[in-house]
Amino acid sequence: MSTRILRSLIAAALLSAGLAQAAITVGNVNFATRQTVQQRALELNGAGLRTRLGFKVYAMGLYLRAPLSEAGAILADKGEKRIRIVPIRDLEAKQFGDALQAGLEKNHDAAALAALKPATDALLAALAAVGEVKAGTEIVLDRLGSGATRLLVDAKQHGEDIADVALYPALLRIWLGERPADSELREALLKTPQ
Repeated sequence: MSTRILRSLIAAALLSAGLAQAAITVGNVNFATRQTVQQRALELNGAGLRTRLGFKVYAMGLYLRAPLSEAGAILADKGEKRIRIVPIRDLEAKQFGDALQAGLEKNHDAAALAALKPATDALLAALAAVGEVKAGTEIVLDRLGSGATRLLVDAKQHGEDIADVALYPALLRIWLGERPADSELREALLKTPQ
């Protein structure tokens, strides 16, 4: 094999590897391998598809400061995080909020839910104000350095930052808890990209 052909093959392999690191596609939704929250670089920990009754509902990616493969470690981590959700089909923001509420109820007892109620109500009100969520809309839940939760829809903040530091880990339990919304999605979020 000539040196010229070998160099071309190496260049093509390096370009392919670089492109593979640029994004991961789940359900026709691209997830960049890196995102930034409050000037903190985060890495894609995992991404997967939420299905219900055989239908694709949304694609989701979880971003952390450093890859973690255990749910307990992710829940305990106090750093910045990002949950990025992109619906595959049109839905009402209230439907999405109702699903979040149901997930919280599946993974928390009555006392925890009561303690979270003011924060949960604030998040659900901000979601309801969004109205209709078309397929392809980007819903982002950020955990800020302060521990507050911020909701962004198509890069625009909705509602105020929610200061209750218990809210974000509670939200993560919807997908990573003992009774996750989708066990295959849970596995995908805990599987760091190669």
